[in-house]
Amino acid sequence: MRSRVTMVFAVVAVILGGVLLVPTAYARLSSDAGEGGGGGGTTNSVAAPAPAPPPPPTLAAGRVSVAFKGEFFSWALLDRTTGKISGPSNMSATSSTESMIKAWIVSDYLRQLKDREPPATLKRAASLAIRDSNDDAANAVYKAAGGSYATPPGGQPGPVIKRAISICGLTDTKRGNVPKFEGWWSFTRMSPRDAARLGDCIADGKAAGPKWTKWVLSEMSQVRGTTDEQKASSGGGRWGIIDGLPKSITAQGPVSMKNGWTPIAYDGNWHVNCLAVNGKWSLAVMLRYSIKLGLDYGAKVCASVATQLVTPQPGAALKVPQQPVGKL
Repeated sequence: MRSRVTMVFAVVAVILGGVLLVPTAYARLSSDAGEGGGGGGTTNSVAAPAPAPPPPPTLAAGRVSVAFKGEFFSWALLDRTTGKISGPSNMSATSSTESMIKAWIVSDYLRQLKDREPPATLKRAASLAIRDSNDDAANAVYKAAGGSYATPPGGQPGPVIKRAISICGLTDTKRGNVPKFEGWWSFTRMSPRDAARLGDCIADGKAAGPKWTKWVLSEMSQVRGTTDEQKASSGGGRWGIIDGLPKSITAQGPVSMKNGWTPIAYDGNWHVNCLAVNGKWSLAVMLRYSIKLGLDYGAKVCASVATQLVTPQPGAALKVPQQPVGKL
């Protein structure tokens, strides 16, 4: 009797357990099914993350090939994020700076003022020295900065250039070696890698100081005039690197620049230098070539170097490797 009763209870327990388990299991299945299963529950699926957008184009170390005809050609690119400088094996060789050094002359003068305003005439001169590459204006600022045209003693550069070397960490820069012109700022000898360092020094605030850096960079971004707009003591200087940059780079923010160019009688060459800097890089290109080739030749070489260093190249598409088709 006791065994029968026990068996009856056991059977009842199994039946009741099944009744209770079925709705629970059904509820779980309905929940897992989600809306797509028609059960009216919520889905547990996770959407795939959107692919990260590619980084914007910039200038980066790369191969540069120019069919150059002349005495000297070199360039240097400074990555302002890492501080790394790239360029050809002769990027430490020097050439005369010409008007490229005016950006430093103006910066050096303004830094010495600290928070003071310069006289209106000198502030205008500083602007003209950069925007129009005006020699007379640059001479006035150079004198106010402590520069002199006397030949420096002992083969050393004058105080304005000395400060550029010490403040900006230049390693190859020296005073000019042309007799009668050794004290002139335009004959200062500088390498492309030092020129790239100079651009970085201006952009990071060491050159002009906290009050005047934005002003100097703004003036450098407003350089004006073409290679055809040349006068005796000033000239158009908006050409070169800026012409080689695609809109995808120039649209990211202002590009500050200062070129230098002079046809030199004593060696029969154009001395052409291009300097440009933005928040990510500083690029310098320096050339000497026959006067017969004209200024446009140098401007195009500078532009070509910039174009070849654009990364990624405009129009470059991501290539997906094709998988070989196998036999079924």
